[in-house]
Amino acid sequence: MAEHAGTAEETESVDAPELLDEEAEAVDVEDPADSRTKRPLHEWLTGTRGVVAASVAAIVALVGAGGWLGYRLHVDHDTQAQHNLYVQVARQTAVNLTTINYTEVDTDIKRVLDSATGAFHDEFQNRSGPFVEVVKKVQSKTEGTIAEAGLLSATKDHAQVLVAVAVKTQMAAAPADQEPRRWRMKLTVDKTGDGAKVSSVEFVP
Repeated sequence: MAEHAGTAEETESVDAPELLDEEAEAVDVEDPADSRTKRPLHEWLTGTRGVVAASVAAIVALVGAGGWLGYRLHVDHDTQAQHNLYVQVARQTAVNLTTINYTEVDTDIKRVLDSATGAFHDEFQNRSGPFVEVVKKVQSKTEGTIAEAGLLSATKDHAQVLVAVAVKTQMAAAPADQEPRRWRMKLTVDKTGDGAKVSSVEFVP
């Protein structure tokens, strides 16, 4: 009997830790169903963060590109408008220079001076007196018509414009020209405030 008792005690002393270990393992084992629930959620959250980050980056990039494109369009529009102004001023000045009527010569001269600046303004003003006398004496009438005009070069503050003009001339003591004379002018146009004026005129072949 004593031997039996000892064996039972040994059995109990050996089995108890094993039982505890089994219980501990039972507690620590993760439910497969619970694992399937948590893992996809974690992966979904991780994937969502990536998608959101990529979307935000794409939006920022598009906004930046759109802002730069808008700025470039604004600059290009302003530049084109400035170039158009240079050409328009050159065209009008060429017409003013070649359209002189002895009956309105003072007004015609003033029109040229109003569109001139710098050395061209000063030179034309200094020579306008003798020019007016000749025009009135021969009773001259000239009329200029622009055939072509184009921008040769341009910077922020000035430009060079080539203008082709056809000029009809009539004087009291001579028959009117049957065919207009064709001249080419290279005009330098300077920016002046919000407008522009011609600072140099050169006749070219």
